[in-house]
Amino acid sequence: MRVPAAEIDIDEGLVRALLQAQHPDLAGLPLVRAADGWDNVMWRLGPDLAVRLPQRALGAGFARVEHRWLPELARAVAADVPAPVRIGTPTGDYPWTWAIVPWFEGRTADVQPLSPDGVRSLGWALHTLHTPAPADAPVNPYRGVGLVEREDPLPGLEALYDGAVPPALRRGWLRALEAEAVSAAGRPLWVHGDLHARNLVVSGGGDLRAIIDWGDLGAGDPAVDLSCLWTVLEPGQHGLFCAGYGPVDGPLLGRARGWALVFATIFASLEDDPGAVAIGRRTLGLLQG
Repeated sequence: MRVPAAEIDIDEGLVRALLQAQHPDLAGLPLVRAADGWDNVMWRLGPDLAVRLPQRALGAGFARVEHRWLPELARAVAADVPAPVRIGTPTGDYPWTWAIVPWFEGRTADVQPLSPDGVRSLGWALHTLHTPAPADAPVNPYRGVGLVEREDPLPGLEALYDGAVPPALRRGWLRALEAEAVSAAGRPLWVHGDLHARNLVVSGGGDLRAIIDWGDLGAGDPAVDLSCLWTVLEPGQHGLFCAGYGPVDGPLLGRARGWALVFATIFASLEDDPGAVAIGRRTLGLLQG
C-alpha cells in the first residue's frame, strides 16, 4: 500500500497567487511548506497562520466538512482546533475551496509524547467532543461506522506477518466483532475519525496543544476515536485518559481495540511512509500485550 498521489501540484507560486487575488492583506507574509498529508498540503503563513489546501478531489470534500462544522465545534471542544479564519474559493488555476487556519506551535505526538497531564487533557477533549451529533451532521462512510462495514484487516495482517497472523491479533479482531454484535453504538456522536498521533500537536512540555486534521469528522461510534488508547498512548496510561474522559465500558473498549487494529494494519502497510509504518508496528505490538 502506498500514500495516494497528489492530483495537483501546489507550489509556493500557486499559494502566493491565491493569496494575492483573494486575501491581499496576507499575501506579503512569509510562506513555508509545512506538511503534506494524504489529502491536503499545509503552508505556514507568517508566524500565526497556515494555508490548508486540498490536493485531491476526495480531500476537497473533506475540507468542506471542516469549513462547515469546525467553527461550531471549536466553541465546544476543550482543545484548540483549526477552525478557518478565512475561506478561499476556486479559481481557474485551482479547482477547490481552501482555507486559512491558525498555526499551532508544537510537535506531533509521534515525535513529542503527551505528558500525564496531556493524556488527561486528551481524554477531556474527547469527552467534550463525543456529544450527540445533529441530524444534519456528516456521516463518513469509512470512519465511525460499524466494524463489520470496514474491510477485514486479517488479509492485511497476513501480508504483514507472512501468512502467520499472531494469535492475539486474530483473537482481538474477533472479540471486537463480538463486542459490536452484543452492544452496538447508540445515538451517533460527534467523532474526529482520524485521531492518530500525527493529528495531535503537543507542546515541548508534553501538554496537548491542538487536535488537527478534521476531514473525517462525522457522526458515528466514538470507538473510532478511542483507538487512540493504543495508537497514541503509552502502556499504563489508560487510567490517566479515563480520568479526563470518564469510564469506558467493556463493549466500547472492545470496539475501540478493533479500530486500533484497523488503523495499525493500514499504517504498517504504507511502504513509502516509514513514520507511519513505525506507528503501525508499535500499535500492533501493544495490541498483542
